[in-house]
Amino acid sequence: MLGSENDATYMAAAISLSQRGRGRTGSNPNVGCVIVKDNRIVGRGWTQPGGRPHAEAMALEQAGAAAKGADIYVTLEPCAHQSKRGPTCAKSLIAVEPRRVIVASLDPDLRTHRQGVDILGNAGISVSVGVMEQSAKRAMAGFFSRLERRRPFVTLKLALSLDGCIAMANGTSQWITGQRARAHGHLERARSDAMLVGSGTLVTDKPSLDVRITGLEDQSPRRVLLGSAMPPAGWSQIAVPSAIADLSDANWLLIEGGASTAASFLEADLVDRLLLYRAPIVIGGGLPSIRDINLTSLADAHGKWNRIDCRNLGNDMLEIYERAA
Repeated sequence: MLGSENDATYMAAAISLSQRGRGRTGSNPNVGCVIVKDNRIVGRGWTQPGGRPHAEAMALEQAGAAAKGADIYVTLEPCAHQSKRGPTCAKSLIAVEPRRVIVASLDPDLRTHRQGVDILGNAGISVSVGVMEQSAKRAMAGFFSRLERRRPFVTLKLALSLDGCIAMANGTSQWITGQRARAHGHLERARSDAMLVGSGTLVTDKPSLDVRITGLEDQSPRRVLLGSAMPPAGWSQIAVPSAIADLSDANWLLIEGGASTAASFLEADLVDRLLLYRAPIVIGGGLPSIRDINLTSLADAHGKWNRIDCRNLGNDMLEIYERAA
């Protein structure tokens, strides 16, 4: 019989599946689900584009009759609020009579918060909550940010030289980093709901902000302009960083440029994650990656960021930082 010692392994699989929906679920959470019976995964699911079907529904359909008596692992509490788009996941799980339901995190949405697990428990189903909770929350950070901070989760991407420049003094910036680093950057675009640049970058670089990875071209995110320049057709526009709260159906926002835009978001304390692609070149006298953020004390700069990853991408180095709790 499957025991709790395997819970972390199967929840990790569900968390990995949840990333397949990241940047494509609108304002909905990107949830992952696996159904396990006799030590074998019989159903897998992740939230589909636009938010439906839910991960549980997708996994249940794949598992079929095998879901009865199985253990169901889901990264977020099964929904309990009624919707015209389909039945609640809590009731759908009850209908298949699983042995256990293992939940990574409770849903911060008050329409479901604790109600989903209570409905399951009241139906006589064993429910465990909190398995790999922090990893699941990180995987769904955009949804949690939208519910708890009322804004998207913000990633600031910078491609820079060893001496912190994003371009030569004349503005030339193609290409600072190599092909592998640029491909990773396009993958980050595909995992975002929206991308933002400032007016200066729009005028100077005329970026297309699309995804140029074979097979992912249709996952180019919504384009957003910060500033007063006239946006291209189809772009959204905001006047100040705090207006990202008004970007509907966007859980994940990627900022790509430029230095003044980066500074404005950092000064407003609206950056949750830093992607630093560092090329092994020295420019000297080039354009700085970030403008003044009005820091008044060096002590105030410490303790703000935790490095969570560091890896080589060809000759370049990628460092990933998240804001300290």
